[in-house]
Amino acid sequence: MRFKILWPGKTRNKDLRAVEKSYLEKINRMGKCEVFETKEAKGISEKNVDRIKKIEAAGLEKFIKDDYIICLYDQGKEMSSKEFTRFLGRLATSSKKIVCFVVGGFMGLEDSFVERAHSVLSLSKMTFSHELCRLMLLEQIYRSLSVLNGRQYAK
Repeated sequence: MRFKILWPGKTRNKDLRAVEKSYLEKINRMGKCEVFETKEAKGISEKNVDRIKKIEAAGLEKFIKDDYIICLYDQGKEMSSKEFTRFLGRLATSSKKIVCFVVGGFMGLEDSFVERAHSVLSLSKMTFSHELCRLMLLEQIYRSLSVLNGRQYAK
């Protein structure tokens, strides 16, 4: 199974970055996963939400091809880890497309981006930093691939 993960900007927290790298290495032992850190809107007042989202969407757009797009969005569908594993398992057997997860920046994703997604997921009803969401997504992908490949994963 092939994955792309897109997010604006770099993970600034070095500790989170180290754990992200660790999960990417583990994922890449079972499949192929690339992370693309796209253009982040900098130096713009948070009052200009639409402008920030538009700039970041343009950066994300450059990496979208004929992919199965999954946007992480606070209003998306929530899944348990088991449901997420079944979801990825179905994608693995029914689609040859690259599974492309899109994580928004600190202001979220542009609405038009979310509307064109094949699936829209929420990691939780709680609010997390976008950097922590990145890590949580990687952990869930690793967990799912482990289960799909018949490996034990700590509960």
